[in-house]
Order: sequence, then structure tokens, then C-alpha cells
Amino acid sequence: MKNKLKNTFQNKLRDFSFSFYIAKRYLFSKKSHNAINIISGISAAGVGVGAMALVCVLSVFNGFESLIADMFSAFDPDLKITLTQGKTFDVNSAEMSEVRKLKSVAYFTEVVEENALLRFKDKQMPATIKGVSEDFRKMTRIDSIMYDGEFTLYDGAFQRAVPGVGVASILGLGSNFIDPLMIYAPKRSAKINLLRPENSFNQVGAFVSGIFAVQQLQYDDHYVLVSVSLARDLFEYESNKVSSVEIKLANAVDSEKAQKQIKAILGNRYEVKNRYEQQESFFKIMQIEKWITYLILCFILLIASFNIIGSLSMLIIDKKADIDTLRNLGANNELIKRIFLYEGWMIAAVGALVGIGLGTLLCLLQEHVGFLKLGSGYIVEAYPVVTNLMDSLLVLITVLFMGFLAAYYPVRYIKKEISDSI
Repeated sequence: MKNKLKNTFQNKLRDFSFSFYIAKRYLFSKKSHNAINIISGISAAGVGVGAMALVCVLSVFNGFESLIADMFSAFDPDLKITLTQGKTFDVNSAEMSEVRKLKSVAYFTEVVEENALLRFKDKQMPATIKGVSEDFRKMTRIDSIMYDGEFTLYDGAFQRAVPGVGVASILGLGSNFIDPLMIYAPKRSAKINLLRPENSFNQVGAFVSGIFAVQQLQYDDHYVLVSVSLARDLFEYESNKVSSVEIKLANAVDSEKAQKQIKAILGNRYEVKNRYEQQESFFKIMQIEKWITYLILCFILLIASFNIIGSLSMLIIDKKADIDTLRNLGANNELIKRIFLYEGWMIAAVGALVGIGLGTLLCLLQEHVGFLKLGSGYIVEAYPVVTNLMDSLLVLITVLFMGFLAAYYPVRYIKKEISDSI
């Protein structure tokens, strides 16, 4: 039994080596008709251009995703704790105290976040007030995204506010203006006074110390940062109540491990979200866009691969005498089929390797040199690009699969012709 399996394996290996050798000779040797060489070259070039386009497009999407993730990381924490159901929770509870003491937790920031009405002089707008403790500066890179002024929530005498650049633009705010920014929120316990509606609101004033710019509308156009004490007074929260807790880890590389550890401590009552999960819908949309573009380019690549059909068909006609000779020497239909199937596959492989190589080279040049510029007025000067080995491997597999499909049709046709001619 072992000898039989060994002989079968050796026969298969011998057939593969022979088929591959003949296919390689056919691919690189001069044909009787020069047009066949030209068509084979065009087929490989078409596949190469498609492969290069796939590598470049996927790398550009990776670059934009990395750029946006970096912007969010300047404002979003490593981990964010919220309630699964409900709005506020006790930050001094036993489980929260246990989380504070974890070695993986570098900073533990209390957050009170609610909607309120802003008014500055004769302009007003709704916004999200985010009250944070002083650790917020250490927990995020807020100083790196300050558009104007500086990040200060309390200067020892006055409460300060740091609005997003969109909020500041709408209200006409600037850092260190003399007039305060007025913030209004409905009283929790009081009834609405129809005669004096303004008495139904809590109101506080805060002087603008700076303006931040995340370059994302959901933050820049809606958020105002204030001290957590001011937010608690405005929304009538108790001193131990928060709407969320934001955490900076001592080692961001171990975020998954820390997330599981904190989830185990807090239980199902709380949600612990990492950076991706905090912006899950946004990143999912980016991934959908990326793979839809990939599918569109795959369809174009499939059309380009059809050139292989023409190339193989002409080659088979050109090598009809060789096919008859091989058949007379004892080659069966399967062996002859493999010869031309391997040749079609090699055409696709040559195009894929050249295309992936050129695409990777272009992306690496763009990533490190940035020769393709976006122009003025953009967040970055050059198109953001991040090369990824897994993307290149995916493109290679895709091209080889499409090359196999394109080569299989003419090979089946020739098999039938060979059978009919016997």
C-alpha cells in the first residue's frame, strides 16, 4: 500500500514537472507567429496593471484609515466604560475602585456628558457638554490638536471652556474673549415655569481658554469641554456620579488584555469599548468602502484577464503539431490540458508579480517621500498611504484565481478538440 501511494505521488510529481517545463518553454520561447508573443505580453501587462491598481487603492484606503484613527486617538481614550443600560453610575463603587488600582491603568478620568444650549452674545446653538477631570490632558493628546489658545478648564479663579472649532465658528468665539460663553441645561427637579421659562434652566458661564480641532465634524461641530465640577453643577449630578469613565493604559499594546480584565471585574452591567469600538460605525463604513472598491477593481481585473483566453487559444493553434506529437508519444488529455493551464497561470503570475512589485514600490515611495500631493488646505500635504503585506498577498491570490478561471475555458475547449480528433 505504501509503495503504491509512493509510486502514485512520484507519477504525479513527474507529470507536474514535465507539464510545467513544457509550459515554461512555450511561455518564453519564440513562437512561429510573433502576434502570439505580443498578445501574451499584453495579457501579462493587463493583469499587471490591474494588480498594481489593487495594491495602490488598498494601500491608500489603509492610509486614510490610519490617518483618521490617529486623529480620533488625540481625543478618544484607550478604553471607555459606560453602562449597558442607564445613564449614570457611581464612580466610587467597589468594582470601579478595583479598576483604578489595576497596574495596566495609567489614568482614570471621570466624565459627565450631556446635551445643553450654548449662547454667546446674540448667537446660540445646541451642543454636547463634556465635563472631564484634569487627567484628561494626560489621557489624550489634546494639546496637539489645539487650534487656538490652550487647554485649561479652571485657572484658579474662573471656570474655562474649550469648544470645538466648528462650535467656535458658529458662535463667533475666540480664545480669551472678555465675554463668557453661557451654557443652559433644564433643571432636573423643577417644574417648567410658563411665565418665566428661563427659571426652568440651570445656567453657568465659562470663559473660553482655547479651541480644539480634531478634524472630525462629530467632535468639532458639537463638543465643548469643561471641568467635571462645572458639568455636575450644571446637570445636577452628585459628586460621585458620572456618565462614563475614560482610561489611558500604561501600555496601549496590551489593550485587548486590559479590556478583558476590566470586563471581568465590572461584569455585564458595563460596556468597555476600545478605540475601534468607540467609532465602530465610522470604521465599518470605511471598510465597506474599501472592499466595494476592491470588488469593482476585481471585476476590471477579470475583464483584463480575458486576454489570457485569446493568448492561449492562439498558442494552442500554433502548437497543434506539438500536441499531436505529445499525444503520439503517450501523453494523455489531462497532461496536455495541464501544460496550457499552467501556461495561462504563469502569464497571470508574471503579471501579478510585476504589478504587485511596482504597486508596492510606488506605495513605499509615496509613504516615505510623498511625491503625490493633495494640495493646500488639507490635513496632510500628500496622499496618506500604508503598505500592507496581507493586502499584497490577497491581490496575488485574487490574480492567480482569476488567471486560473481565464485559462480554464480554452483548455477545456482544446481537450474536446483533441478527443474529437482521435
